[in-house]
Amino acid sequence: MRKLAVWIVGMLAIASSAWAAGLVWFAMTIPRDVMDIETHTDAIVVLTGGSERIDTGLKLLAEGRAEQLYISGVGGPTKAPELVARTASDPQLGERVAIGNAINTPGNAAETAEWVHTHHISSIRLVTASYHMRRSLLELGAAMPEIKIIPHPVFPANVKSNDWWRWPGTASLIAREYTKFAITWAFQQIGLSNDVAMMRASALWQIAPAFAATESPTP
Repeated sequence: MRKLAVWIVGMLAIASSAWAAGLVWFAMTIPRDVMDIETHTDAIVVLTGGSERIDTGLKLLAEGRAEQLYISGVGGPTKAPELVARTASDPQLGERVAIGNAINTPGNAAETAEWVHTHHISSIRLVTASYHMRRSLLELGAAMPEIKIIPHPVFPANVKSNDWWRWPGTASLIAREYTKFAITWAFQQIGLSNDVAMMRASALWQIAPAFAATESPTP
């Protein structure tokens, strides 16, 4: 019995160390800038969760970076009337905007893939928060592997990614996002179905606490 307990403690210590090492890697490799600004794509896809994402998508559309804009997730934190109000000042721009109603990242991937295939899109510029980009690429890449995806991260002011360990809110956010990324990767590696992945993500969505808008650094 004692040997079993020692073995279990040892395995937990190894797993904890691996998780911590992965977290550091994940945090240190969060995008710090947009690597490709110039390439034109068939469409821009925005995964909602912050106003700066939609603003960036509309700006890119107005600049001619793509012909269409798809905003996935209107129905979660972002509501359709808010989007309508933002596009009403430019009817021609509004006519090129389509919206979805996903409530999590696997849902974003599923409805984006359906929209992309319906509209015969071959390339997209993906707009989401920098800390969310790696998991988004994983999910969308699995849902539509034949589509070229150019990442276009945005950088929320309240996410202190440069010295993330000093900011409790940012550290918690990144730790949760890394855990979701690791679970998503593991599910994909063992080939679980999209339905199972959707249930997994829905559960994660329910248990993940909201990220505070402001925070103070640790001493």
